[in-house]
Amino acid sequence: MPVIELKIPNLGESISSVTFSKWLKPNGSTVGLDEPLCEIETEKANQELSADSAGKLTWVAQEGEDLQVGALFAKIDTDAAPSAPIASGEGVSSQQSAASGPPASATAPDTSTSNYATGTPSPAAAKILAEGNVPPASVPGTGRDGRITKEDAVKAADSQQSTVNSQQSMAPSPQSLVTSHQSPVTSFSRNERREKMSRMRRTIAKRLVSAKNNTAMLTTFNEVDMSAVMALREKYQDAFVKKYGIKLGFMSIFAKACAKALLEMPDVNASLDGDDIIYHDYADISIAISTPTGLVVPPIRNVESLHFAAFELKVKELSVKARDGKLSLEEMSGGTFTITNGGIFGSLMSTPIINEPQSAILGMHAIKDRPIAVDGEVKIRPMMYLALSYDHRIIDGSTSVTFLVKVKNLIEDPTSLLLDL
Repeated sequence: MPVIELKIPNLGESISSVTFSKWLKPNGSTVGLDEPLCEIETEKANQELSADSAGKLTWVAQEGEDLQVGALFAKIDTDAAPSAPIASGEGVSSQQSAASGPPASATAPDTSTSNYATGTPSPAAAKILAEGNVPPASVPGTGRDGRITKEDAVKAADSQQSTVNSQQSMAPSPQSLVTSHQSPVTSFSRNERREKMSRMRRTIAKRLVSAKNNTAMLTTFNEVDMSAVMALREKYQDAFVKKYGIKLGFMSIFAKACAKALLEMPDVNASLDGDDIIYHDYADISIAISTPTGLVVPPIRNVESLHFAAFELKVKELSVKARDGKLSLEEMSGGTFTITNGGIFGSLMSTPIINEPQSAILGMHAIKDRPIAVDGEVKIRPMMYLALSYDHRIIDGSTSVTFLVKVKNLIEDPTSLLLDL
């Protein structure tokens, strides 16, 4: 059949539709087998779709369009396929040989190594360039195959802003001296803009509203003295980094404390499935990671069996993938409990929302020096508020409070955590 139809593939049991985010090949261009054609956005991650055959590409879907799984997004005319495979570069070599010139390796133009990604900004980079009015053509890409990364876009936007600032700092004209004490026009701007929510943002909103409406959510609070943990990190941090190549963070210590408490209190580690309660004999702890497109919570599996260094390395790996939009559906699925750390943004206290179908989530917050009573004396200690939001349908109030106290005690006496006491 000369023309083949390309349709949105089945991407997982829970995904029924996608957002067509970006074309990577121009309409009417000639593409090769397995060459990436476009990017689509699911509720969990972004993904590239490739050509099923070589030939001439015809667009069907438009950027920003929502498509159901199985919907047609492009056509390829296989009669227009090149006689030699594009990826192999044979066509270029044969043309150069026919020209009786020097070997191809010596005369091939730079564009022979270019592909669809060369000079193309990633979604995050494109947004930064648009906001800074920076043309993508003026930005050198340092990513794979010359793609413009988020870091490239930030540097270009900063460079342009520095140029504007230096121009503005030049000696003012007489007219500017007259108006220098007037409020800038932007102070009274009435401009508005409308942007469509990304599929990930829509999914996050839907899940948060569902959690609020479909669970009997309640939050209990406690506070923890971070002195012992901070002293532990200060004493052993250099040796830890030297041996494992990564720093010992608060997240791994809290995760290990939670994993221990979860196995001792299975109700907090359970989930509802209709009229059944599913108990887990393992602790898969989801870690909330902030990305340019929204909050993601990939789980780290079997935390109860991981070493602190293994946990920290996994957090780093998932964080990099999350911010680059490269998390797979498998890496986003599952989890029996969630930890979120609003303290890195300065939050003193919050009531986190449960990550369904899980039954509880722990909220960490900023560490602040506060006066507290210690053995009848007032002392200044680094304190952190902890919040545990839980589903009251599964977890009783006494269970939630006991769980939070267990975590508090393990953090305040990390030796007991290390000795599994």
